[in-house]
Amino acid sequence: MTNHLDVKQLQLEAVKVREGIVTATHGAKSGHPGGSLSAADMFTYLYFNEMRIDPANPKWEDRDRFVLSKGHTAPGLYAALANRGFFPVEDLKNLRHIDSYLQGHPNMNTVPGVDMSTGSLGQGVSAACGMALAAKQAGSDINVYTLLGDGEIEEGECWEAFMFANHYKLDNLCIMVDVNGLQIDGPTREVMNSEPLDKKMDAFGFNTIVCNGNSFAELEQAFKMFDLSHGSGKPTCFLLRTTKGLGVSYMQNAVDWHGKAPNDEEYAQAMDELRAAHESLEKELELING
Repeated sequence: MTNHLDVKQLQLEAVKVREGIVTATHGAKSGHPGGSLSAADMFTYLYFNEMRIDPANPKWEDRDRFVLSKGHTAPGLYAALANRGFFPVEDLKNLRHIDSYLQGHPNMNTVPGVDMSTGSLGQGVSAACGMALAAKQAGSDINVYTLLGDGEIEEGECWEAFMFANHYKLDNLCIMVDVNGLQIDGPTREVMNSEPLDKKMDAFGFNTIVCNGNSFAELEQAFKMFDLSHGSGKPTCFLLRTTKGLGVSYMQNAVDWHGKAPNDEEYAQAMDELRAAHESLEKELELING
């Protein structure tokens, strides 16, 4: 089952996802808010408008699959799953706590809606390729989606997976790269420059789409192009140009927020900013809906 929300509704859901990310990492006193926030709009569009899923039946055989290859941004995935109804939003504050089912990396055995356990970079995209091939061989019409980081693709295993996807003509596979330009050690262009990514993905046989990953209008067009590619024999790659830490002023484009949690004062400021955006969007929707 898929939803079809308009842009304002999606923007509101994305703010809720960002509130969940900040709440979760603050509660954990650890985690990865920066890359979770940059991908929040993608998570929102994917779970609220794109994927065929049923929160009441997370193991539905005919559901689309999503693999978070950059597993450290689990706070973003968890916030999207919670707001989509897979489990209570209140549970986000228990991230990484002892005995919590929401740990620092996704666990398919404990978290409703998680299709693959991930963490070691490069392995998630490989699992997604296997899922897509299995679906093809079974005659299933499901789609498989996976999200990688632009630092993650320094791993050689990613490029083996890209070759695999092209060789087996996995046109039911959508690989997305969160190109926010920052990784734990600094700017990706300085640590290990992977550009020009568009030309490289083209050379690996992909239907490559470059778009603003923080724009719902551009995400909508990208997913439409993925849908149109079915039957082409070409896997799809979205290069999502995003802003790390988007939605929280002091986290934006700041590499320090790759892997640390806000303290109490920082949490209060972040939530004030997000609540203001939340309330503004709710008022706009009230005016639109009369």
